[in-house]
Amino acid sequence: MTQEDAAAFYDARPWEQHYGSGVERAFTAPPLQQVADIARESARQFPSRPAFTTCLENGLHGTLTCAEVDAYADAFAAWLMAEADIQPGDRVALQMPNSLPYPVAVYGTLRAGAVLVNVNPLYTPREMRHQLADSGARVLVISDLFADKLGSALPETAVERVVLTGIADFFPWARRTLVHTVLRLKKEIPTAPEDALRFTDVIAQGQQLEPPAWPERGPDDLALLQYTGGTTGVAKGAELRHRHVLANLSQINAVAGDAIRPGEDVVLTALPLYHIFAFTFNLLTFHYHGCRNVLCPSPRPVDKLRKAFERFPVTKFSGVNLLFHGLLQADWFRNNPPKNLDLAIAGGTALHRSTAEQWRDLIGNAPLEGYGLTETSPVLAVNPPLGENRLGTVGLPVPGTDVRIVDDNGQPLPQGEVGEIVGRGPQVFEGYWQRPDETRATLRNGWFHTGDVGYMDAEGYIYIVDRKKDMIDVSGFNVYPNEVEEALAEHEGIAEVAVLGAPRGEAGEAVVAFVVPRDETLTEAQVSEFARTRLTSYKVPRLILFREELPKSPVGKLLRRELRDEARAAMAAHEQEAAA
Repeated sequence: MTQEDAAAFYDARPWEQHYGSGVERAFTAPPLQQVADIARESARQFPSRPAFTTCLENGLHGTLTCAEVDAYADAFAAWLMAEADIQPGDRVALQMPNSLPYPVAVYGTLRAGAVLVNVNPLYTPREMRHQLADSGARVLVISDLFADKLGSALPETAVERVVLTGIADFFPWARRTLVHTVLRLKKEIPTAPEDALRFTDVIAQGQQLEPPAWPERGPDDLALLQYTGGTTGVAKGAELRHRHVLANLSQINAVAGDAIRPGEDVVLTALPLYHIFAFTFNLLTFHYHGCRNVLCPSPRPVDKLRKAFERFPVTKFSGVNLLFHGLLQADWFRNNPPKNLDLAIAGGTALHRSTAEQWRDLIGNAPLEGYGLTETSPVLAVNPPLGENRLGTVGLPVPGTDVRIVDDNGQPLPQGEVGEIVGRGPQVFEGYWQRPDETRATLRNGWFHTGDVGYMDAEGYIYIVDRKKDMIDVSGFNVYPNEVEEALAEHEGIAEVAVLGAPRGEAGEAVVAFVVPRDETLTEAQVSEFARTRLTSYKVPRLILFREELPKSPVGKLLRRELRDEARAAMAAHEQEAAA
């Protein structure tokens, strides 16, 4: 087959014939102008419908209706503009677990014309400082559970205002007081800076302000700086404009068709909303349709989700492989599976076939595995809810999306051959924040190069052969070796370090560090403790191996591939020893 024949195969979009009955093949642009319009439209169509419910592990919960979310978003936007002097294009960072303040802050930030910067609440001060400084965020909205990080994280950033949220904000008074008192007694709420404001107080202030003239923000304006390692591992902000996010929302709606029931579905959100998958699929898609979103602050252990499943008639669910696997191992879930759950979406990491089959046997339908990246807002492909769910694949490109498999020169490969996955479509970003060189390296000739390796079958279903070459998949979280190596290299007792992943069952991979010490007295415990002060827990190496030297190329480039077999063997031995 010639390159022309290969290109013709992809250009014919064979996947469009397999979406299922009633699904529009062509992409239809969404009618909205900006992401915050979702809250406005939802409030207009479903004013009294419960929009978001935070359910804690003990069953205590609080709810906001669609009308309340929209009104509180107005108040927050008014405060940002009048009191924080936020101008269109300024950045506002949000750092909190799944909770009622999050959607209010999202829509309020965007309505004020600002750019949303999602920050992982588990980040260490060092990681926070990098993202806040790089984005230039002027306001930080952060959970009070993490206030102890602020003293170390804020220096050398542009943050001028800090607003604290509570996990029980917007709960009924008695429940909110109870939760707050218990957390105080357990000393889980650290002392906050004296000049920090409470989110509920900010909302109250905003409600007293005269309604401002909202900035005119349109599809081409920047909506999010969503930070990612991309294909290189260097933390950078993917610039997602309103039209990118809204396009992906429209594509999800097209593929889902009648599988989503406006005003009726109840989606349980255990994945963090600051991650682009849950942000677009859970938060935006279901709010757009006036559905109820049950927010769980943490899914670990999975027993924390029990009350949410028992108290609410969950019809939709999204997760990563480890979350599906964990629920299947829980007696309470197996003995009383949710009766109304008719659709589950898997993403973030490869869904194991055994897990998918067990879920299907218990629930009645297997999770639909999808594929996407931060740079694609995020969905590029998914197994269609109204078509064939082909286990072992990440599904079909969504409407309006082109996907090819190419060789090292970017030339299309024949159907069935393995190569790099590239894509283009209205949901694909156009660049990284203040990083033109990396933008040019990733976006070439109109195609986004994912760095992932796979192939496509005759019907257009995509098979992933390997994830990004060096990325480590820890329970659905991306860990980039460069970042971990940089953190460990700061230890004065470490001369060189190489980091890579090794298989670890249902958890995906584990982080393994090869260390060349300067000081022979250096221990594994010392390296681990040092890592925990600089890295989020899932990035901390699970296994540390000492070596006299590391393999390198003639030009001094680290050869991680020569360490992979040793890392795999060492991790297997470590797991066997732990099991014994």
